[in-house]
Amino acid sequence: MISKNLFKENLRIAISSIRSNLLRTVLTVFIIAFGIMALVGILTAIDSIKGSINNQFRSMGANTFNIVNRDNRVRVGGRVERYKNIEYRDAKNFKEDFKFPAQVSISTFASEIATVKYKSKKTNPNIPVVGSDENYLINSGYEIQKGRNFSITEIEANAHVVVIGSNLIKDLFDDGEEPLEKIISIGNGKYKIIGILKEKGSSFGSQGDKICVLPITSVRQYFSRPNMNFRISVLPYDSKLLKSGINEATGLFRVIRKLRSFEDNNFSIESSDNLANLLIENISYVTFAATLIGIITLFGAAIGLMNIMLVSVTERTKEIGIRKAIGAKSSIIRRQFLYESILIGQLGGFFGIILGILIGNIVSLVTGGIFIIPWAWILGGVVICLFVGLVSGLIPAIKASKLDPIISLRYE
Repeated sequence: MISKNLFKENLRIAISSIRSNLLRTVLTVFIIAFGIMALVGILTAIDSIKGSINNQFRSMGANTFNIVNRDNRVRVGGRVERYKNIEYRDAKNFKEDFKFPAQVSISTFASEIATVKYKSKKTNPNIPVVGSDENYLINSGYEIQKGRNFSITEIEANAHVVVIGSNLIKDLFDDGEEPLEKIISIGNGKYKIIGILKEKGSSFGSQGDKICVLPITSVRQYFSRPNMNFRISVLPYDSKLLKSGINEATGLFRVIRKLRSFEDNNFSIESSDNLANLLIENISYVTFAATLIGIITLFGAAIGLMNIMLVSVTERTKEIGIRKAIGAKSSIIRRQFLYESILIGQLGGFFGIILGILIGNIVSLVTGGIFIIPWAWILGGVVICLFVGLVSGLIPAIKASKLDPIISLRYE
């Protein structure tokens, strides 16, 4: 076992050697730090972006799944298999018959190119209009900033009321003007504003903050068109029941669609978790590429560190001879050079980790991610630098320990 005094002495000699060759040490530390910075920085940014993706999809409707129309597909021979749209009758039957502990909402797109007017002001013809029931806002992750949601009575009575996105206020009303209870025109109809949605953003396919939500009964009457397609959203009361809720909903909707046991589903189940996992899976390829780049950089740093340590052995040949002449064993000489190599590696790792965390989180914040401290990658960086120091210092240390003391003392 190495004594504490011997360890301190070897460490002191390593630090002294590093100080005496400061420029060379700084360059080596910089090379290692650059490799660790690239590795930790890119992976920190990716981890942060993954967290942002999950948060964004949760904001689209936490723990919800949707029953939607299945896309048409081309079968062998070029024949297109067309699936029937989800009709309002099917969606309503599902909402009435689904006894699972969950909240069900029905919605449909009335228009994606509507123009909204208030007095002399109007928007561009690019406003999405959604017809919904009383549960749509909660299931879709929207929150009311001001005013209120639809009541069941208003849905059943086909009331001319609307809930609007916060950005529409800037386009339609003067600063300081109260939008609630004002009458606006959407298409050919007039609607009273009863609620304003809290700002949500427009990432990952959401309609953003320029949206009008109308009662679904009003949309069916005034925005009716052939083959109108409806969407069913289900929010289980307990997030742990999501998978069982999907299975229950699939079975019930197959019955509603009158599908036989051997027939495939003519509808699709979409879950926000599935979409998030798909994106994260694609990001994993970027993670692999970033890791590979960082490892290649560190491999170059290891070669550079080994070369510098070999030069150090050559320059200190006479010093090694003197140490051996006064009784230093080969194992002690070997440890001195290993400690020096490991110390340089750890210095490079320290600065690389700090820079990597800063750069990774700066990139993350610019792209809308969240600030994180990647403890796993920090530990990984320390271990990698320890490995680089050991591998780079082993050959020079062995070479130094095998030097003949008499030949070393005569070395100039």
